[in-house]
Amino acid sequence: MAIFHCPIQIIKRSIGKSAVAAAAYRSGERLTNEWDGMTHDYTHKGGIVHTEIMLPSHAPPEFQDRSTLWNSVEQIEKSSDAQLAREIEVALPVELSPAQQLALVRAFVKENFVAAGMCADFAIHDKGTGNPHAHILLTIRPLKPDGRWGPKCRKVYDLDSQGNRIPDGKGGWKNHREDTTDWNHRENAEKWRAAWAAYANRALEAAGRPERIDHRSYERQGVEKIPSIHMGPAASQMERRGIATEKGNINREIAADNKLLKEIKARITRLYNWSKEQAESAVPTQGKESIVAKLWQARMDMAAPSTRTGKIKKLQEDAKLFSLLQSNGITSMQQLYEKVSAMNKDYYDLRGQIVKAERRIAVLDERLQMWAQYQQYKPIRQKQDKVKPGKREKYQQEHESELAAFDAAADFLKGLKESGEAITPKAWRAEVTKLTAQKDFDYQKMRDMREDIKAVENLRKTADRLAREGQHQQRETER
Repeated sequence: MAIFHCPIQIIKRSIGKSAVAAAAYRSGERLTNEWDGMTHDYTHKGGIVHTEIMLPSHAPPEFQDRSTLWNSVEQIEKSSDAQLAREIEVALPVELSPAQQLALVRAFVKENFVAAGMCADFAIHDKGTGNPHAHILLTIRPLKPDGRWGPKCRKVYDLDSQGNRIPDGKGGWKNHREDTTDWNHRENAEKWRAAWAAYANRALEAAGRPERIDHRSYERQGVEKIPSIHMGPAASQMERRGIATEKGNINREIAADNKLLKEIKARITRLYNWSKEQAESAVPTQGKESIVAKLWQARMDMAAPSTRTGKIKKLQEDAKLFSLLQSNGITSMQQLYEKVSAMNKDYYDLRGQIVKAERRIAVLDERLQMWAQYQQYKPIRQKQDKVKPGKREKYQQEHESELAAFDAAADFLKGLKESGEAITPKAWRAEVTKLTAQKDFDYQKMRDMREDIKAVENLRKTADRLAREGQHQQRETER
């Protein structure tokens, strides 16, 4: 089914990346970076079904050549820690045909990036494993109207309340730098992710498909549902071949938990509405105190099942119903309604606690996974720094996936630090253990509640049977 997946990253020279290498890998071409003289050959890479460069109207026509475009980017950036390009990766809806997927990407890129003045180089990858996706490389430095590269930022003088420059005490003026575009603003990530969801949904609707995606988490959508984890192409392919994976098992458990929550919600809502209606419609002269007793007696008078298994099941159900009525002192419909109301409230309280715990566990699991990934591939990244420059390209190609995994983990952990989070794997594991134990306890309470719900449902079935019998007798009398 259609999924939302839209990570955004910056191609940075400071961590050994280059825009030329990124373009070569995503397009499956052989390109030479004129800035450092390194050649990046990815002509052996499979699964690349389409590549395309889209330019704003004022861009030089020669930028339609991939090597020319990205070497121009490399040459204009002089700093060893320069930010070279931005990459946006999007998962393509599998429900769309290849032609529809291409049209979707083109529209998204043209209207959100090229129209803003960026040069875009995108590639669609599809190895036939059910994970079609597109890599979109975008320029970060703006182009001037004449087609030459412009500055990323400019110096702006600080002014006092009268609009005059403020001396810095060193013979100059206080100033700060401002970006010449809004492309690096933090809110863009949210805007672009929301735009991708909107474009994909329009494409699905135009194709007559019911599936939809949402860039927001379940929590932000206000949906109290446990989110599944992203499988990734490797795990997805193994699952399709019938090989169970750890991620697949987790998602199956999450699906079962969501099914339980949904099932209990539906059942308790029906009972709540029924018991409320019965309590409100009970006639005082009939004696509210006797209605539940009459239903209980009617259930006792029901013919016992013919099989031994059926008889045992009925005895167990009757015992559960009797225990529920006696332990809660229920002798009237009003009291039954109050009990169901309390169960309804308990359900929503429990569900809120469970979903909150699951979401926190998902956050902590991601952190622990990234920490383990960082530790696993750190030696490979450290070894790269010791490899001689002439052999580094070969080493990078041989360990391409491991280095990419390390960089992803390093960026993730760096982002945590910058947000004020401490890197504490031991504390994370302890919190996961505590939350899991509490969640399991809450699920057991939820399962116990399901047994109480079943008992009240049996009482309702008896009431429905008596109502049907009464209607049948009335029809017979009228005849």
